[in-house]
Amino acid sequence: MMTKGIRYTGEFKRNTVFQVTDWSYSIKEVSGRLGVSTKSLYDWIKQFIKPESMRLKETDQALENSRLKVELARVTEERDILKRPQRT
Repeated sequence: MMTKGIRYTGEFKRNTVFQVTDWSYSIKEVSGRLGVSTKSLYDWIKQFIKPESMRLKETDQALENSRLKVELARVTEERDILKRPQRT
C-alpha cells in the first residue's frame, strides 16, 4: 500500500530553504529536525534559489534603475528651472 505524500506550504518550503542558505545549517540537520526528506529539501533549494546569471542580471537592472532615477531628478530640476518666470 502506498501512502500519500505530505503537502507543504510555500512559506514552509521557503523558511526551510532559508535555514540552509542563510543560517548555514546542513541539509541533513534541517531535514532530520523537520522530518523532510533530503531529496525534497534539495528540490526546494533548486526551486527557490536563482541561478547566478539571473542574480547578476537583477543587479545590473537595479544599478540601471538607480542611474535613471538620478538622471530623472536632474532633468526634472532643469525643467522646473526653465518653467520659472524669467526676470528682466
